[in-house]
Amino acid sequence: MKWITIPKIEESAVNEDAINVLENLVAISDGAGGGGIFADSWSKYLVNQITAEPISDFRSFDQWIGNIWEPFYNECETIAKNEGGMLLNKFYDEGSYATFVAIWKLSDSSCQWITYGDSVAFHYNYHTKKLEYSFYSLEDFDKPPYLINCKDKLEEDGFRQGVFNIDCNSIVFATSDALAHYIIMMYQICHQNIYKEELNFAIQKRSKNSNYILAAMNLIKFNFEDKVINKLRNAMGSRINFTRHTRKLIRSGLLAYDDYSIGFLKE
Repeated sequence: MKWITIPKIEESAVNEDAINVLENLVAISDGAGGGGIFADSWSKYLVNQITAEPISDFRSFDQWIGNIWEPFYNECETIAKNEGGMLLNKFYDEGSYATFVAIWKLSDSSCQWITYGDSVAFHYNYHTKKLEYSFYSLEDFDKPPYLINCKDKLEEDGFRQGVFNIDCNSIVFATSDALAHYIIMMYQICHQNIYKEELNFAIQKRSKNSNYILAAMNLIKFNFEDKVINKLRNAMGSRINFTRHTRKLIRSGLLAYDDYSIGFLKE
């Protein structure tokens, strides 16, 4: 399997993540249920509307959202009007929110990525053992993410773009925020000589994310490739195995409780 998405553990939980994997493209959107309504529908709509042609700058991204938002808004407005009352007022006041990440394979040597919010694009090379990612730093996971709203203008500061230079030893993938934090955290702990200052800054936040870092730092020395990357890839072969793996990480205090999505570009 090249992708998987699962909801939170509780029974009848709605998965607010959405994923779309096409030829030479992977896109993930994380619907933000903490505000607004129809977050799960908005995230699905975004990934299903993504273009096969790469988006390379904020202006193009803004234009893309500007071209697609209205049909979604009109449909949700109709649903909200049928419900009436508080639901309709909430939709008018707050709309729907989601993060977004997409990666396009341009050639055998490069991939273009864009993000808006805290869903993350990754590149890992099995030869160099180097992990690249689109996010700034671990401590930034404690900040409210930038979110795409179906009714409001985008903020240019929320948009990021870049290129991964790849080769035959590369894997390129995207994840929603909780898995992204886990992957980046584990990589940095395996390379504390490089990321010591960043880890300390994140720990000093005294947040839930700080607790995950402290739990990971108490682990016996581990190999990032085997323990993190390969275990995630192997677990993706079965929804049951992936659920078991993420639940084990939650119990170990290494992974935040959330929806989980991960998708790989076709190799």
